[in-house]
Amino acid sequence: MTEATRTETHSFQAEVKQLLHLMVHSLYSNKEIFLRELISNASDAADKLNFLALKDDSLFEGDGDLRIWIEADKEARTLTLRDNGVGMSRDEVVENLGTIARSGTMEFLRNLSGDERRDSRLIGQFGVGFYSAFIVASRVEVYTRKAGAPADEGVYWASDGSGEFELGSVQRPARGTGIVLHLKEGEDEFLEPARLKTLVRKYSDHISVPVMMAAEKPADDDSDAPGEEQVNTATALWTRNPSEISDEEYQDFYRHISHDFGDALTWAHNRVEGTLDYTSLLYVPARAPFDLWQRDGRRGLKLYVQRVFIMDEAEQFLPLYLRFIKGVIDSNDLSLNISREILQNDRTVASLRKALTRRVLDMLEKLAENQPDKYREVWAQFGQVLKEGAAEDPGNSEKISKLLRFASTHSGEPAQTVSLADYQGRMKEGQKHIYYVVADSHQAALGSPHLEVFRKKGIEVLLLSEPVDEWLVTHLHDYEGTPLKDVARGELDLGELEDEADKQAQEQTDEAFAELTDRIAAELSAQVASVRTTSRLTDSPACLVVGEQDLGPQLRRMLEAAGQSVPESKPVLEINPQHPLLQRLSQESNQQRARDLITVIHDQARLAGGEGLTDPAAYVQRINKLLLELAGDGKARRASSGKQATTAGKKTPGKKAAGPAGKAAAKKSAGKGKGATAGGGKKS
Repeated sequence: MTEATRTETHSFQAEVKQLLHLMVHSLYSNKEIFLRELISNASDAADKLNFLALKDDSLFEGDGDLRIWIEADKEARTLTLRDNGVGMSRDEVVENLGTIARSGTMEFLRNLSGDERRDSRLIGQFGVGFYSAFIVASRVEVYTRKAGAPADEGVYWASDGSGEFELGSVQRPARGTGIVLHLKEGEDEFLEPARLKTLVRKYSDHISVPVMMAAEKPADDDSDAPGEEQVNTATALWTRNPSEISDEEYQDFYRHISHDFGDALTWAHNRVEGTLDYTSLLYVPARAPFDLWQRDGRRGLKLYVQRVFIMDEAEQFLPLYLRFIKGVIDSNDLSLNISREILQNDRTVASLRKALTRRVLDMLEKLAENQPDKYREVWAQFGQVLKEGAAEDPGNSEKISKLLRFASTHSGEPAQTVSLADYQGRMKEGQKHIYYVVADSHQAALGSPHLEVFRKKGIEVLLLSEPVDEWLVTHLHDYEGTPLKDVARGELDLGELEDEADKQAQEQTDEAFAELTDRIAAELSAQVASVRTTSRLTDSPACLVVGEQDLGPQLRRMLEAAGQSVPESKPVLEINPQHPLLQRLSQESNQQRARDLITVIHDQARLAGGEGLTDPAAYVQRINKLLLELAGDGKARRASSGKQATTAGKKTPGKKAAGPAGKAAAKKSAGKGKGATAGGGKKS
């Protein structure tokens, strides 16, 4: 490598300093990953040059034979990896190696767990692979020149992994990048050709750029110049016949394109000829990426046209709810000079998107049918994202509905393992709906008062507790002809699951408590649309029910939190007239206490339904007041009973028995009774 002519010292960005410290001191168990990352970066540089040269082949500078070279120098204890790819300018070196323009480093640091093996898997996913060189190197030097730039615009970069790096200019006739690692003591294994070849074949066998190393000379070869040999196969895996590819090769290729250290859960490799002519290789990861919930984050497939790399992260080929899918699409129907802007409106792209989406959904459906344990892993990682598909992709709603999984009252467990087909298979005779309840948490859903009659009758209810769930059910109206029904919406109608005696009893209850419902409705006119009795409650005094066409409370809060205006609506208060609180209210003659009871019953219904209170302090005061008054009633009744027992037990006639002590006791007892009544207590 040519010596730098002028150098200057710069400080790393603060986050990079922290990252380098972790690389040097924390990740010991998987040192070999540095080679995977550096080769992957070199391969990307070659792909980018190929793409740029489609419009300007002068960038090849007369050499379109792209290669990666690995050279070990045992005497100098250096390992060099160089490529003749696109290279970097001075500004790009500073941006890529001295600072982190994107949030990748900070996200990487937030996701570290302390587990060396797990943390090493994060390196490639977060775009910080270059820094893995410091796991094995005490000093790293970079020599680079951007394709098309003159030789005197070469750039030199060097650092020992502490807080600073050197930056200088260098004469560099060859385009591309060379990285020199000065290995630490004890890392001599990475100077052994056999070890290096093993690692290349393990991690980088299927990259499309040949990786070259010095060939081993036969014993009888006396020539001074050793030849070169290609270490990897450098054959595009997706172009081969699937029957000739082993599972290990598929997994190796997945790790290469995804920068994931672990295996994929499943994949689909297909060659299609006809109206469309393309090859796809699609993978389902075993773990969700760190930016899964960043809807505008990095996603998409690697796009090739006629085996020529076009772009990474081509998001136009899969819908947003499948953003976790990794893979490659190689089309013979697209132009080599296609751009992201053209992809947005290209009819062929739209057809490919439709075909690939169905391919992924079919792959997931097959996995759910044949390997349910594996599919449970998929659902645990990506279930919430798949639920978005019901709203975003109505054309595939039937396929998506087969993939959905929920918790339910069948087991009561929070694990989402129940499919709509499972539920349908357990429906009772005469049941016309798939019932569900929506709440802010699994425990809140499981304890919802709306479930009481369903438990009594042994009817299963799906428990929906994720933020996306209410959005899901507003778009998923039925499953194979069976409508979905929210148990907290509209009047309860169990159809054939109710007998005539139940219906007649409800009509009689409505008539008997009409005066009470009118009284409650008048008091709560500002909070509820109406009040009615219900048979859906067996243990709770009341519950709130939204109208058939109104927004549910969870969706309303979600839209309000997003700054959207929502239409005003009032719920219906349903009461259980057999509950002791309602029985007490129906007999209460004290108007203020009746109003307090009504307000408390309404507030409790809000709380049970997962809603907050507008005035929690007032609720606490009312509860405390009612408790004290009820306690006063209890004392009054006990005092009255005690007085009667004392009088009945006296054997001496009144005048003689009523001495000073007796008069004092009688006065004390009378005082207690008078105090309870004054406090609003009701005489027995």
